[in-house]
Amino acid sequence: MQKRPLKVIMCEPLGFCAGVDRAIQIVEKSLEKFGAPVYVRHEIVHNKFVVESLKNKGAIFVKELDEIPDTDAPVIFSAHGVPISVPAEAKRRNMFQLDATCPLVTKVHFEAKRHYKKRLETILIGHAGHPEVLGTMGQLPAGAVLLVETLEDVGKLVVKDPTRLAYMSQTTLSVDDTKDMIEALKARFPSITGPGKDDVCYATTNRQEAVKAIVGRIDGLIVVGAPHSSNSRRLVEIAEREGCGVSALVERASQIDWGMFDGVNVMGLTAGASAPDVLIEEIVDAMRDRFDVTVETVITAKETVTFNLPKELREPRQNKTTTSV
Repeated sequence: MQKRPLKVIMCEPLGFCAGVDRAIQIVEKSLEKFGAPVYVRHEIVHNKFVVESLKNKGAIFVKELDEIPDTDAPVIFSAHGVPISVPAEAKRRNMFQLDATCPLVTKVHFEAKRHYKKRLETILIGHAGHPEVLGTMGQLPAGAVLLVETLEDVGKLVVKDPTRLAYMSQTTLSVDDTKDMIEALKARFPSITGPGKDDVCYATTNRQEAVKAIVGRIDGLIVVGAPHSSNSRRLVEIAEREGCGVSALVERASQIDWGMFDGVNVMGLTAGASAPDVLIEEIVDAMRDRFDVTVETVITAKETVTFNLPKELREPRQNKTTTSV
């Protein structure tokens, strides 16, 4: 039976960003250097495939530190960042802690502390309950950060002093939504202070711009990513907002409802910053099983950013020596 043709336009950049790659390397190199188990608080990144593969190598994932027994094994904090109470508790228990927080999230943490030191009330644009938001708000005492999710929230804000305000953003938001929220904050509070550089990370911005670049040429879009991945969900939302006929967020090829894409002749394909290449390739293979596929790659940016691993993983392991007398 002859397969019908399907053109696939693949966005680049897509998939792993530098922060995600660094976080996964921290777990893998900890296993190599110190052996299993290593403990990881929360999912290291938002991807079930990645988490399961690390479990198979000896990583143990926990929700909170109280699930970890007294141990000399490394305890790793996820890429999304943690409240300051978490490393404080790890230190109290003499845990060997490694911080896999993305450096771009750490930048936002520093901003929060700097604003607080200047006695500025801080407004955070973000999604309630997201691990990154919990980590950022947890850098300061309870109540010191006001969270806004929508333009309506901006209109309802009650602040202590409208002349002493600062704002920050979750790094994985929609660039367009963040822009609208910032404009609304500045309109309501003209003296509000912002970051020197936009908080939305380069990888989030690049992936969103790549979708915008192809959306006028496609009938449908598949985004590879986890349903609880903020940056992946934003890619679907952007496609829909820009007029893409049908779009879906899937973790694996087996989750694709092919009936959704009946009549689609040109399919866009992208992936959130936590999606590994193997899952992107799996979906391309699934398309080839059903269609006569031709692939075009549209490159809108080249990413060369890398982040250093913690010094504990860059230094050679010290071997114990014994001395006879």
